[in-house]
Amino acid sequence: MGLTKTPICEFGKKADDFNLKSTTNKMISLNDIKGENGTLIMFICNHCPYVLATIKEAVKNSKELEDEGIKSLAIMSNDPKVYEEDSFENMINFAKDYEFNFPYVIDETQEIGKSYGAVCTPDFFGYNNNLELQYRGRIRELKDLKPVGNGESELLRAMKMIAKTGKGPKEQYPSMGCSIKWFK
Repeated sequence: MGLTKTPICEFGKKADDFNLKSTTNKMISLNDIKGENGTLIMFICNHCPYVLATIKEAVKNSKELEDEGIKSLAIMSNDPKVYEEDSFENMINFAKDYEFNFPYVIDETQEIGKSYGAVCTPDFFGYNNNLELQYRGRIRELKDLKPVGNGESELLRAMKMIAKTGKGPKEQYPSMGCSIKWFK
C-alpha cells in the first residue's frame, strides 16, 4: 500500500465526460449526474483502508449534499486483477453494504481516471454548476485511519460553499490514500 496525496486543485478545470457502467448495469454519463448546484466525483475502490475509513461519511455527506442541489458519483479505476476485492461483483456488494445513494461505476479502461488525473483512493473532485473544478481535497483529517474532529467535514463545507457561491475554498488539504492500481 503506497500512500499518495492528491495535487493542488486546478481551479476552473472542466470535468471530462464519460459513459461508464454502474453497479446497477446502467450506463452513466457526466450529464446524467450533473447537479443543479454542483457535482461531486469520487475515485474510490473497495479495499483501500483510507476509503474504508471515510466511506460512511462520504455516503452521509452525499445524502446531505442532495438537499443543496449537488449530485455525487463514485468511480473505481483500479485494475481488479491486482486486487480481486475491486472486481465488479464486489463493487455491487460494496455499494449495497454502504447504502450508496449515488451511482458507483467502473472505469474498465482506466481512461477516465487518467483524464481526471486521479492519483489515489479516495480522491475527491468537487465541481460547480458549470462543471468547473473548485475542490480537490480530503473529506477530513485522518489519524491512524480514524477521522479527526466532529461536525461538518471539510468536503461537506467546501461543497456547500460551491453550491452557494460557485467557488471553492482557497485553502484545501490534499486527500490521501492508496495509489490507483494502473494496468501494467
